[in-house]
Amino acid sequence: MVAASSSEPQGPRTYGNWRKPSTAGLMGLGTLGTALLLGGLIFVVFMVMAAGMLAGMVGGAIVGMMLLAVLVKDKHDRNLLSRMTVRIAWWNTRSSKAHLYRSGPLGRTPWGTFQLPGLAAASRLSEHTDSYGRPFALLYVPATGHYTVVIGTEPDGAALVDPEQIDVWVAGWGHWLANLGDEPGIEAASVTVETAPDTGTRLRREVISSIDPEAPEFARAVLEEAVDNYPMGSSIVKAYVAVTFSATSRTGGKRRKPDEMGTELAARIPNLTQQLSATGAGAAHPLTAQELCETIRIAYDPASAVLIDEAHAAGETPELTWPDVGPTAHQTMWDCYIHDGALSMTWSMTSAPRGNVQANILSRLLAPHADIARKRVTLLYRPLDAARAASIVEADLRAAEFRQTSSHKPTARDVMATRAARATAAEEASGAGLVNFGLVVTATVTDPELKAEARAAIDNLSATARLRLRLVHGSQDSAFAGALPLGLVLPKHLKIPAELKEQL
Repeated sequence: MVAASSSEPQGPRTYGNWRKPSTAGLMGLGTLGTALLLGGLIFVVFMVMAAGMLAGMVGGAIVGMMLLAVLVKDKHDRNLLSRMTVRIAWWNTRSSKAHLYRSGPLGRTPWGTFQLPGLAAASRLSEHTDSYGRPFALLYVPATGHYTVVIGTEPDGAALVDPEQIDVWVAGWGHWLANLGDEPGIEAASVTVETAPDTGTRLRREVISSIDPEAPEFARAVLEEAVDNYPMGSSIVKAYVAVTFSATSRTGGKRRKPDEMGTELAARIPNLTQQLSATGAGAAHPLTAQELCETIRIAYDPASAVLIDEAHAAGETPELTWPDVGPTAHQTMWDCYIHDGALSMTWSMTSAPRGNVQANILSRLLAPHADIARKRVTLLYRPLDAARAASIVEADLRAAEFRQTSSHKPTARDVMATRAARATAAEEASGAGLVNFGLVVTATVTDPELKAEARAAIDNLSATARLRLRLVHGSQDSAFAGALPLGLVLPKHLKIPAELKEQL
């Protein structure tokens, strides 16, 4: 006898269960809001006892307005208090002229260089060699005590790739992120995918160097016409992975100098680049100091991309140093950032896709767009160690259960949140890693008249990716720097502690 077996076709693999940690509280106020509510009630009681009913009513009105400022939120989950804080900070920035920057010999800096502005102003760049003999750039930010290594990748893309292979790449990327939590000293990681118009210089150099001097005239004319016409409307895609390490080997330890850190990372970089090959990132190599300088220079001055490509085509290397890669001038506006003949707008993610999504959910957002000259999509990751991850998921589970049981008729969203928090806690207990992540999108146009078109394009692309993006207001220059492959850990630069900001 022959037994026939049949297998049911499986659907495409999906991903989801993103969780935003929250704290327990009454009426969705959180721990801080609940403490404010209870403290306000006690204050009103004492006001009534000490000054009478009228004073108590005035105190109750004040407490009520404070609670409304915390409780009423917009679609981006930002309350009135946080929006007022941003507006006041912007007024302070404008009044102190901190939104203007001039560099170079005619600038306000006494040393006369084109230093990077804002968060990266005090950064220092050095170059070292890893165990494979490859030079790599090491960026040091003294304000936070972080060292960053930038890895250049050449993604294979998902075109004509089997779904099984894509699933393997996604699984490999998940393992790579999970392993970052076990790496000693790692603070954060980021992935930057940049699309920009192709200048055609590389194609011209490749074709001219390959033309046979004895080729027919017709063949030469066809090649020259292709070189002249092909770059029109074409784009290039570049991807970078920045890994940020702490300068201290342990809590309270002494900060290590760049030479000490370079020696330690020289043996660890080959392993990081080798593991990236299993994620579909293609050939991965650490960027040299010259390559990183060119990348940052082009980001602030898009017109310099043509000059840099022409210099490479001529066999020359542009002489760029880290103090000379910043903009000659910039002006930060409420909703945009003007720098060296270009205008940029940066959005930050306020909500991840709800429900389950497929692996190609970000494909349209990452692809080039005709209305945007240069587009930069940066995914920010902060891996958590196992001890902290366990406490976070357990606290989130308790908060979700409290919100569900605090009402006789819990909403469907509270029920689903409790179910998702319980699944996250179970996965973490079985050995899965926990990573905080965010997303920043920067759109750059060379003509200010195209600002509205670029803004509309990002709004449409975010809808296709099922993301909720919010235009960064009042700090466009800092958001622009955070989207660059510099490995800046933005929460470490906040004057307000991140824990308190999450409560607000």
